[in-house]
Amino acid sequence: MGTGDSFNYDESSGRGPSHWGTLKPEWRQCSAGRRQSPIDIGRVQIRSNLGDLQKNYSAASAALVNGTFIVEVLWQGKAGKIQINRTEYGVVNVHWHSPSEHTFNGTRYDLELHLVHKSGQNNFAVVSMLYQIGLPDPFLAKLLPSIRGLGGGSKNETEVGSMNPESIGILSGRKYYRYVGSLTAPPCTEGVIWTIFHQARTVSRQQVEALKEVLPIVDKNNSRPTQALNGRQVFVYHPWGNFTNEKS
Repeated sequence: MGTGDSFNYDESSGRGPSHWGTLKPEWRQCSAGRRQSPIDIGRVQIRSNLGDLQKNYSAASAALVNGTFIVEVLWQGKAGKIQINRTEYGVVNVHWHSPSEHTFNGTRYDLELHLVHKSGQNNFAVVSMLYQIGLPDPFLAKLLPSIRGLGGGSKNETEVGSMNPESIGILSGRKYYRYVGSLTAPPCTEGVIWTIFHQARTVSRQQVEALKEVLPIVDKNNSRPTQALNGRQVFVYHPWGNFTNEKS
C-alpha cells in the first residue's frame, strides 16, 4: 500500500497528502488521477442487482505489522476470497484509518477498517466498515495486547497465529455502497472496487487510541482528505427494498 517513511499525513512536513503525487514519479496518480479515494458519499443510485457480498474466508497464519503509517494484519497464507462481477479477489490485509477516510454528507466517523483483496490480475477490491465510539470492537479486542506491543513509531511486526477474516465481522446481508476508486495511500492505484457497508459499528476510545499510539506523530491522524467525484456514480445495494441515505 505504500512506504510509510516516504510520505505522511502532515501537510506542514511537505510530504502530506497534497504532495504525494510529486514525491515519486510512480505516485503521480495521487495528484493526476480522476478516480481517487476516499470520497464523500452523498447522492447515490439504488442498484438491487449487486446482491449480497459473496465471501468465503478461512483461517491462515497472520502477522500484526506496524507499517509506520498504518497498523495492519497481514495474512501470510491463503485466507479466502470475495467474488465481485465473477472475479475472485484473495485477502491481503486488514488495516485501520482514524478518523474515517470516507465521509457521508460531510460526516466523518471515528474509525474506518479496510479489508484489502487482490485478484490474480493484480486488481484490488476493498471492503470497508465504519465505526463510532461506543462498546469495544471484538476483533480489535483480541489484537489489543499485540498492538500495544508494537512500540511507538517504528516499523516492526509480531506473529498473531492463525486468524480468520470472518472474525472481523463483515456484515453479510446488509446494505452497502459500491463505487470505483483508488488505494487511499501511495501509489494511489486506480480501478479499485470499493464496498462500504452502511451500518456503523462501535469501537472503544481505548482501542482507537491504541492504534494511534504506535504510529509516528505525523501519521496519528492517518486519513486522506476526500477526493473529487469527477462524475463517478456511487451505487447502493439494499436487501430490504426502501432506502434512505442516512448513516446510522
